[in-house]
Amino acid sequence: MLKKSIVFLFVLSHSFSFAQSPVQKLTQSFNNFLEDRQTKYAVTSICVLDAKTGKQLYARNENIGLATASTLKTITAASAFYILGKDFQYQTSIGYSGSISADGTLKGDLVIIGGGDPTLGSWRYAHSKESFVLNQWVAAIKAAGIKKIEGKVVGDDRLWGTQTTPDGWLWQDLGNYYGAGSSALSWRENQFDIKLRPGNTVSAIKTVPEMPYLTIMNELKQGNAGSGDHAYVYLPPFSTTGYIRGTWATDIQKQGIAAALPDPAYEAAFRLQDTLAKAGIQISEAPVTTRQLAAAQLPLPQVQQKLSTVTSPALPEIVYWLNKKSINLYAEHLLRTIAWKSGVAPTASNGAAAEVKYWTAKGFDKNALNIIDGSGLSPATRVTTSAMANILFQVQQEDWFPDFYKSLPENNGMKLKSGTINDVSAFAGYYTAENGSKYVIVININNYSGSGINSKLFRVLDALK
Repeated sequence: MLKKSIVFLFVLSHSFSFAQSPVQKLTQSFNNFLEDRQTKYAVTSICVLDAKTGKQLYARNENIGLATASTLKTITAASAFYILGKDFQYQTSIGYSGSISADGTLKGDLVIIGGGDPTLGSWRYAHSKESFVLNQWVAAIKAAGIKKIEGKVVGDDRLWGTQTTPDGWLWQDLGNYYGAGSSALSWRENQFDIKLRPGNTVSAIKTVPEMPYLTIMNELKQGNAGSGDHAYVYLPPFSTTGYIRGTWATDIQKQGIAAALPDPAYEAAFRLQDTLAKAGIQISEAPVTTRQLAAAQLPLPQVQQKLSTVTSPALPEIVYWLNKKSINLYAEHLLRTIAWKSGVAPTASNGAAAEVKYWTAKGFDKNALNIIDGSGLSPATRVTTSAMANILFQVQQEDWFPDFYKSLPENNGMKLKSGTINDVSAFAGYYTAENGSKYVIVININNYSGSGINSKLFRVLDALK
């Protein structure tokens, strides 16, 4: 009899373990995670909601503001959809000052008027590609009868002022492609490539495209085989001299690194002038930007006639790449555009304030949204997992939600935006279990030690499967 009772209790216990709810399993897995040596000095926060009702199913430290890294892009994207509208598009125009003589000589300047488009010249969209845009502009110039220009090509970047990066960004990030600053006249996602060749000394071969107006000083050191890419470009906004520092492994397979354009408006003007010269239209003066003219206290050109307008992809397409490839530039442009369209100066701080004001009006505590930038690259940004999760819950009700959802990458079999900066790892998004249960998930750890933390975060979230 005793033996049968023991067997019965074992079976009952075994059955109970399998009957644990996802929340019970999540509680256990999260507690196990907190016992890991990598989390000893870390702050870890999690918030899981029922995606159908918004009910909080499980949360720990959900009201502590943490650095978000790129999960902040989910809030930036949602705010852009709400404030700008899903049909929003940017426009960039080209026109001229002065007049065109009977022999086709423009006695004035060609002006590219920046409208804040982060996709201008981007390779991601057919009608935004550099070659497509340049050919459209050249065709419009020829159609106007212009055969020669006694003047210059001017990149007009006045719309957003001269501060290209948000306060709080790190010096180490600014010269690298992911730290590219925003500009009212951005070009080719404000980046270029530097080709490198490993060896006893690492050689910087060339820039792509060739940029004769830049000087790149190579201070890279050879790294041990297997050590990978630890090369950083130090090239401040508007500078013409940059430095490559760090290490580059002897066995690395990469061909080089991507750097941030220091002056996108100048690069756009330079490329147009170069393309016109190849098309046989000569220009008497060197390209310039309105920022450079203003700094030299020279008069700014007054456009007499517009020739062509380039319209950006619509907001859903921009958000798609924003989240899929975590493009910081797109996030910063959207944040500044939120400020611009809210009727205040288009700065990152004003955009963040407008964003927080919007969510506060919808019932959120502004103190849970300490937002500094749009991308999360700033370690000074602090947002609670509860606030982020509840924003993700609310957006499900909108007609643009399918576009928002589609933009989220696949991580661990879930639709989760990832975020990583120094000692910060976070995920935010959605998961639908096989039984039809739907969850909103935000998990974030700051100040962890070691590497490989993501697999352990996924192990926590696996409790929902």
